Amino acid sequence: MTASTEPTGDVRAVTIADVAALAGVSVPTVSKVLNGRADVAPTTRARVEAILEEHSYRRRRARTSTDPSLIDLVFHELDNAWAQEVIKGVEDAASARRVGVVLSELGGSHRPQQDLIDDILARRPLGVLLVLSSLDATQRHQLESRSIPFVVVDTWGEPPAGVPTVGSNNWNGGLIATRHLLSLGHRRIGVIAGPADVLCSRARVDGYRSALEEAGIRPDPALTRWGDFHVLGGYTHGIDLLSRPDRPTAIFAGSDYQSLGVMRAARELGLSIPEDLSVVGYDDIPLAQWLGPSLTTVRQPLREMAATATQMLLSLAGGEHPANLRIDLATELVVRESTAPYRT
Repeated sequence: MTASTEPTGDVRAVTIADVAALAGVSVPTVSKVLNGRADVAPTTRARVEAILEEHSYRRRRARTSTDPSLIDLVFHELDNAWAQEVIKGVEDAASARRVGVVLSELGGSHRPQQDLIDDILARRPLGVLLVLSSLDATQRHQLESRSIPFVVVDTWGEPPAGVPTVGSNNWNGGLIATRHLLSLGHRRIGVIAGPADVLCSRARVDGYRSALEEAGIRPDPALTRWGDFHVLGGYTHGIDLLSRPDRPTAIFAGSDYQSLGVMRAARELGLSIPEDLSVVGYDDIPLAQWLGPSLTTVRQPLREMAATATQMLLSLAGGEHPANLRIDLATELVVRESTAPYRT
């Protein structure tokens, strides 16, 4: 029997046997590839995967009552309170549906290695949540061909069309943070963003620039720094900005952790917050309200984002098709003690 190479609506779906015949391997070998088994030669695996993709193979999902109900939660990195808030939101939503969570970290990378994808395929979870990370085209097809849906939380780049995503309105966050500082009379406002290649970082800087421009202020490139969301990045860029003879009187930091670094830099340079320098953070992690002074920050609803993404993922796993595959939740400014009117 010869498998069709034109799987249209008038032609039957390609079967595992067809794929095996086209690849010149046995049916069990194709099954091993589909299940993420490691005992397949890389060249054989690549040949089978290529045929699966060429013929748009989709495995019907047939779960039994004995299959574990799991979702995979994949983080680019975990060593901060931001991640803990997201984990809590996922676990709350998953446990309400009696679904377990398998947690993985990419060590700061934004794309999984193939061995992690193989582990996921072997587990056959209900779906995969990717936090500040994404899949390449081959990895997307590997999950899709096994009927394993995925949702991206807080995308690091512009996702391909049709990829379900949940985030927050980062542009508005940058806008309201900067408007707040402008309302206090500040005109030289620095920004220490996250990485330049991360979508939410760029959106927050765009919001910052828009607020300045609507106030008739041309953004000064010398006051823009691209950081890494971490304390050290905030500290290093804070020292640099605050050591300038024309230093900013306020700084908008792209994360609460970077705000901590800015506050440390200000203290070392003999500046008081908020008397000499106003600081606005981003995220509103639990620690923000306990700092001295407490941190004015943009709250993004991390737990709600995570819960929404989990619910979307489980809906996709159940065969539903959400009307909206791109959800951005609202951000809001939380005013505390780290900002004050500009003093001449």
